[in-house]
Amino acid sequence: MSYSNHSSPLPFILTGIPGLEAAQFWIAFPFCTMYIMAVLGNFTVLMVIRADSSLHQPLFYFFSMLAAIDLVLVTSTMPKLLSIFWFQTHEIIFEGCVVQMFFIHGFSAVESGILLAMAFDRYLAICRPLHYSAILTGRTIAKLCLAAAVRGIGLMTPLTCMVSSLSYCGTHVIPHSYCEHMSVVKLACGDTRPNSIYGMTSAIFIVGLDITLIAISYALILRAVLGLSSREARLKSFFTCGSHIGVILLFYVPGFFSFCVQRWGQSIPVHLHILMADLYLLVPPMLNPLIYGMRTKAIRERVLSLLWQKEIQPVS
Repeated sequence: MSYSNHSSPLPFILTGIPGLEAAQFWIAFPFCTMYIMAVLGNFTVLMVIRADSSLHQPLFYFFSMLAAIDLVLVTSTMPKLLSIFWFQTHEIIFEGCVVQMFFIHGFSAVESGILLAMAFDRYLAICRPLHYSAILTGRTIAKLCLAAAVRGIGLMTPLTCMVSSLSYCGTHVIPHSYCEHMSVVKLACGDTRPNSIYGMTSAIFIVGLDITLIAISYALILRAVLGLSSREARLKSFFTCGSHIGVILLFYVPGFFSFCVQRWGQSIPVHLHILMADLYLLVPPMLNPLIYGMRTKAIRERVLSLLWQKEIQPVS
């Protein structure tokens, strides 16, 4: 199965998880459960923050942005993945594949920027509490979120255009569950080095810059916290940063693993790599509402109060 017309390429075929085709039908059930939990969790966080005016604060605005991005990431991949696992609908049109790739990589880059903005928020709250409200105004928050969106989408748009301009003259079977950049580029004929170089440079620039600045923020936070005289104050400061650190590790560690395996991990079994890549786009959006939502007292109390009101509401 091959094609050579770049202007009107044939659809791609997504295999799912190579080597686990027989088990994909059953794998889809826990995947579907996690997808539903991710959608319900992030949607609940968005609705609670929107409905409660007391939560209209900088940190919760960042929570909302993160929840919205997670909804985009899981919705751009999981419905197609589940249709592959359950209904064997492996075909995806070229334009749909490119759009999916844009959402995956573009919004992952935006999420990295939001995590950096949240680290800045924690730095101000702990190291410069008296200036917190004056610095993190509504205008500043909007600028930070806009900068993260423009940077992420702006860097990924040329990558998408470069993939669209390639000629595909070999097999059109993608050994993956979704349209990941390098998996698509490997199917192209001709010189694909510009795509690989730009993709790697963009990833290193975004992730490298963000991780460095996050590390600097938390180094300053740690120094400030250790300088506190009260043990209770130190524990409270560590607790407020704990959920954000958990979200950071959940986002960067699996992503870094998938990035390295895709380029240099030929010795790692393909099915393990693809399974990890699938979980990378599913597990963080599922756990993030629990980590930063349920561990945040204001959100937790608001959700519990809504559930309690529904339970005691009399039946008419």
